[in-house]
Amino acid sequence: MTEKQKEHRIRPGLSALGALSGALAGFAALSVAELVAGVVRPQAGPVVAVGGAAIDRTPAAVKDWAIRHFGTDDKLVLQLGILAVLTIFALLLGIVVLRFRRAGTAGVMVFGAVGAAAAMSRPDSTGPLDALPSAVGALAGAGLLHVLAGRLALRVPHTAVPGPSRSGAGWDRRGFVVTATAAAAASVGAGVLGRSLGGSRARDAVASRRNAVLPVPASPAGPVPKGAGLRIPEISPFTTPNGDFYRVDTALVVPKVNAATWKLRIHGKGVARPVVLSYDDLLRRDLVERDITLTCVSNEVGGPYAGNARWIGVRLADLLAECGVRPPSKGGPADQLVARSVDGMTIGSPVEDLMDGRDALLAVGMNGEPLPFAHGFPVRMVVPGLYGFVSACKWIEELELTTFDAYDPYWVKRGWARRAPIKTQSRIDTPKPFARPKAGAVMVAGVAWAQHRGIDKVEVRVDDGPWQEARLAAEDTADTWRQWSFPWQATRGGHTLTVRATDRTGRTQTDRRTRTIPDGASGWHSVVVTVD
Repeated sequence: MTEKQKEHRIRPGLSALGALSGALAGFAALSVAELVAGVVRPQAGPVVAVGGAAIDRTPAAVKDWAIRHFGTDDKLVLQLGILAVLTIFALLLGIVVLRFRRAGTAGVMVFGAVGAAAAMSRPDSTGPLDALPSAVGALAGAGLLHVLAGRLALRVPHTAVPGPSRSGAGWDRRGFVVTATAAAAASVGAGVLGRSLGGSRARDAVASRRNAVLPVPASPAGPVPKGAGLRIPEISPFTTPNGDFYRVDTALVVPKVNAATWKLRIHGKGVARPVVLSYDDLLRRDLVERDITLTCVSNEVGGPYAGNARWIGVRLADLLAECGVRPPSKGGPADQLVARSVDGMTIGSPVEDLMDGRDALLAVGMNGEPLPFAHGFPVRMVVPGLYGFVSACKWIEELELTTFDAYDPYWVKRGWARRAPIKTQSRIDTPKPFARPKAGAVMVAGVAWAQHRGIDKVEVRVDDGPWQEARLAAEDTADTWRQWSFPWQATRGGHTLTVRATDRTGRTQTDRRTRTIPDGASGWHSVVVTVD
């Protein structure tokens, strides 16, 4: 063995320290990337960019599986999964670099290239600058890994006596500890500073929301009718509190948009008078207030992704008409309105539905306050009767009139339907599945919805018995869900409770089970209980 080979020989037992070196290098890379992203924009950070790219390329079936199993925590699970993969890769690179220095450091650069490519591929990418966080972070990580590996290499000093000597041989313990400690401290500092820089924009946005004052609507919603909310334990409340309202979207980082600088552009096919509106422009218009139930197309039969809120906003039909837009039924050339979000999301809605008289809104308020950031502040769309993926664009910044033939929005490109009116559905809220109620009087209750058509009847079946009509709570409007209840004289043993609804058109909810893709799930909701 030559002297050069001996100088770079790896001492047994140093693999753990090599893995630690890889972990420190990975941490440094992410922290530096976070710092640069704080200057560029938070969405350009490698974890967010790679996560967003992964969501864009996730098959619909996998997306539904994730929502079904993780609910609104699906984004957190994805980010944790990305970090876990990065950690494992970093540990392995740390071991590899002890023997193959260049290959190990090159591996860090590969991951940086992946992050940069992901950032630039996002729909909201602002250009080459978005690649900077991943690129600079990778350079920092690769450099640190190279230095730490050098500290771990076994070095044999030359002596005056011919032949190698083991006297003084060893790896640079002091140098490794000092370098590793300094790198860890610097990484923490970079990460904190990056968060602070990114948070400065967020603080401005938070301040703009805090200072927003919603005018008294010119057309207020009436009081919720007496009897619309049943006082039954565990039934969904008639009005869903903002903190409990479901959230399903693709944003790994909730956009925090400054209302003071926000603008909305309306343009496109058939728009005679394009406009650009500010937040204050919308607030100065006549606002309307309406109770509207929203439903996500990812809602399985009996699922939780439906909620009812009191929205304040501008009638979209009035705004479009002022721009010279006509619906197709009146000769308008555009049949699709594409809404674009600040995060690059595109959602297409039928122009005919938006202008048919329903309360389609550019909403600015939710349950008496400015929209929460998670639900679209400063402005979002709310359209009764359409699933969210074809209507409910959040953090909206552009409306373009076009045609369904000319443009496929985000979800249509992934196999979902172009048009998706909400299906008539009903859900049993109580008793819960596998509950063990006592024999005797048991209250079965839940909610039913058929937005923009209204619920006319709800029926309950016990096992294979006859359908029995449930008692309906008072109706607010055809655009809101309706509570129902059914007093059941429960007998001992196992039972299956099933519910179905009939809307105001006379159509009864089908028993045919379908998946959520392409236009929403269908089927009857059932729960199995054991009566003691």
